[in-house]
Amino acid sequence: MNPEQPKAPKPVAYDADGNPLYAAPPPPPPPRDSYVHSTPDSHKGHNFDPKMRAQYSNEPQVVHHPRQHEPKIERMSDQLRAKCEESHRRHPNLNLSEGEFVLKSITRHPIGLLIPMVTTITLIVILVAALISFPLLTANAAGEVEYLLPVSTVILCLIVLVGIGGYAAVWVYLRNTFYLTNESVIQEIQHSLFSKHEQTVSLGSIEDASFRQTGIIQTAFNYGTIRLSTEGEETTYRFHFVDNPKKQIAILNNAVEAFKNGRPVEDVTEDMN
Repeated sequence: MNPEQPKAPKPVAYDADGNPLYAAPPPPPPPRDSYVHSTPDSHKGHNFDPKMRAQYSNEPQVVHHPRQHEPKIERMSDQLRAKCEESHRRHPNLNLSEGEFVLKSITRHPIGLLIPMVTTITLIVILVAALISFPLLTANAAGEVEYLLPVSTVILCLIVLVGIGGYAAVWVYLRNTFYLTNESVIQEIQHSLFSKHEQTVSLGSIEDASFRQTGIIQTAFNYGTIRLSTEGEETTYRFHFVDNPKKQIAILNNAVEAFKNGRPVEDVTEDMN
């Protein structure tokens, strides 16, 4: 049995000589903007996102620029090289790229040291008072004090431990620093003596920068919290106990605007200082 042959089109009319006339074929559909003809709602696979597939598909209008195997390295000026070397020398803990230097470093407001320092001093005063009053309160009629040496040793050890704990709390608080460079924002967060992490955000990725002051104490002592939000995943970064947060946010916003518009970032920070 022969396979079915496609049916020949039927003429719609005939001319004066008897030749058949056929209908004109329909016009071709307009070209699509994407090779993706349909976007399924779901599909089995690893992290398959139909919207992302449609967005990052092979678009006909997109022209990919070839990447050089050995890109040309731009020569830095002597002034820029001096700034970079100075930043690397003063901040060896930061992972700065070539041509990147620190414009401003922001530390926490000293008011945050009030609680650990007052707590440490109060505990030490209480322990010293106990060390002094113990022989006076426990002495017998002959003036002898039982367990004087072990009790005094324990109290002295507690004084040392409280002093070390207070110093560690102050050290951890002061290790939290916020850096503004000509390319990014770097935040060093020290949670404890053995816990820290570093956050780096490009100036071009910052979508919103704001500050917040709440309460009479923050307003009176002029400190607050800086908040940064980035594009894409809408990640939010916060830095607490910032001195004069309104001025710091103004500098940061001007730096972000200058970076996105291709202007020198260092000129903005110098004008604000």
